[in-house]
Amino acid sequence: QVQLVESGGGFVPSGGSLRLSCAASGFTFSLSGMSWYRQAPGKERELVATISDTGMNALYADSVKGRFTISRDNTNHVCYLQMNSLKPEDTAVYYCKPTIFPNSWGQGTQVTVSS
Repeated sequence: QVQLVESGGGFVPSGGSLRLSCAASGFTFSLSGMSWYRQAPGKERELVATISDTGMNALYADSVKGRFTISRDNTNHVCYLQMNSLKPEDTAVYYCKPTIFPNSWGQGTQVTVSS
């Protein structure tokens, strides 16, 4: 059974930084790409970043490019999202998801950026 536990969210001022973590289990972590999504109140869930199974390739939404960095630790089965220069529009619940399991979601972690 796929399990995803996101952590690291919080309340930060505009311009601040946070590092999100996603602890994954129940599947062969090193064989799946990993993605971070976010959902703001009243908006649809959107893809933020994706990293390949080896960690060698990553893609970012235009809105976070240059500010966010996705990475992974295949030994410990953890995916990270380093978020710098945070803006109020980054406020959302952030979720991680393995790319090979389209319907597996964790509980998410709340990120709130004050203006």
